[in-house]
Amino acid sequence: MINAAIREIPASLKGYKEIIPYAGAFATQPPAGIRKAGSLLKAVYPGTNKLLQSIEEAIDASGLKDGMTISFHHGLRNGDYVMNMVMKAIAGRGIKGLTLAPSSFLDANDELIPLFKEGVIVAAQTSGLRNKLGHFLTTNKMEKPTIIRTHGGRVRALESGEFKIDVAFIAAPTCDTYGNINGVQGPTACGSMGYAMVDARMADTVVAITDHLVDHPICPVSIPQYQVDYIVKVDCIGNPAGISSGALRLTNNPRDLIIAKMAARVMEYGGFFKDGFGMQLGAGAASVATGKYLRDVMLRDKITANFAIGGIPGSFCDLLDEGLIKTIFDVQTFDARAIESIRNNPRHQEYDCTFYANPWNKGPMVNKLDYVVLGATEVDVNFNVNVITDSNGIMMGALGGHPDASAGAKCTIIVAPLLRGRLPMVTDAVQTISTPGETVDVIVTDRGVAVNPKRQDLIENLKGSGLPLMTIEALRDMAYDLGGKPAPLKVSDEVVAVVEYRDGTVLDVIRRPLV
Repeated sequence: MINAAIREIPASLKGYKEIIPYAGAFATQPPAGIRKAGSLLKAVYPGTNKLLQSIEEAIDASGLKDGMTISFHHGLRNGDYVMNMVMKAIAGRGIKGLTLAPSSFLDANDELIPLFKEGVIVAAQTSGLRNKLGHFLTTNKMEKPTIIRTHGGRVRALESGEFKIDVAFIAAPTCDTYGNINGVQGPTACGSMGYAMVDARMADTVVAITDHLVDHPICPVSIPQYQVDYIVKVDCIGNPAGISSGALRLTNNPRDLIIAKMAARVMEYGGFFKDGFGMQLGAGAASVATGKYLRDVMLRDKITANFAIGGIPGSFCDLLDEGLIKTIFDVQTFDARAIESIRNNPRHQEYDCTFYANPWNKGPMVNKLDYVVLGATEVDVNFNVNVITDSNGIMMGALGGHPDASAGAKCTIIVAPLLRGRLPMVTDAVQTISTPGETVDVIVTDRGVAVNPKRQDLIENLKGSGLPLMTIEALRDMAYDLGGKPAPLKVSDEVVAVVEYRDGTVLDVIRRPLV
């Protein structure tokens, strides 16, 4: 089948649900009459002790069996110890055939590869894949294809009953003796529990793994006691230094700063830079740096943003303290500065992922965005964006909230260098579509800026900006002149992963590269 993104997708795929092709950003709606899914109804009576002595005891108590689906959150990012710790304990119990469905994988999860090889894990559902695990799942045949969902799409799939978490293991920076959890206290504080909050609400059984067990009750509470079945105290759930590693990068690279300055100029002249606007900046170097230049313009013009959302870096918290942002909604906290802010500043609000980005609810925050600035691995002449696969077709990135914010924002700005090394980043067709071009408005590179021709309003507004405006085809030609036109990647017919759009339709598939 050919979907609305002009991608060829199979009519059916072993180990995957019925395929519904992507039909457009807002074409597929919730089925009429469907009700939200939920967890099992349980009762805990006075005197019940939820505290268990080991992870192994918690695995047994949870009723985990072969073939079930389990989840973890990635709030600790590359500092997380819990996923690897729990999975090794599960393997030691002889349990096999599991579907592992974390909110995302990170570099630290390369240790799980032997468990895939041994059949402890037979399928993965996630927002992102990186490093050796991404390479493994791209180049090896599994029982089921890997499913890659957006952050909003993952919550939609859970709340619509499309997939079910049997047991959620939650890394809990602070947990009291009855199961209340927060992420802002303790030696391994990670800030917002926005992804874990969803899993705690939706999973049939919830196990809190903590290194900071305290008396009941704690304050504040992010995940309430009535959602938690069991508690396990361990020596350490992670390394806080790993929270700000991975995709998040601060930069002094002149090229990144040029791109950031032009992105801020697009925001200034785009038509939505007015008192009360809403924004999101991604975790990439140029995206984060855009906030630096935007601050100067906000101060000059006395413009205040009503809100900022998404994953929150410390630079946003500085704007909050200066009064340039009225409130922050934080689904994932990116560094120590932001953790301090969410702990101490009531205008820095924690919220869960359905509030952030779920397309099938009564109003996610992405719908109120005026601007979003996001990175890209590559873009093409149809404004499609790839953030998942590299030039060799290997899974190495994350959808995250990229497609969600792009769909919601009035102006979506993609920042990327024209070349990485000698490789063109603006091409005829991206290897994998992560975000469809119909939801992308402006491409900003270090050599020029291209506006989607569908957005004549932006083209008109940016004429007086002094930006080097050109067509997307001109950017592609410049990239090819400088780096050469890349040869098409050779791939097999074997589909190793499905890229779902936020509504659950199939936007693209990833086929095993031929080496």
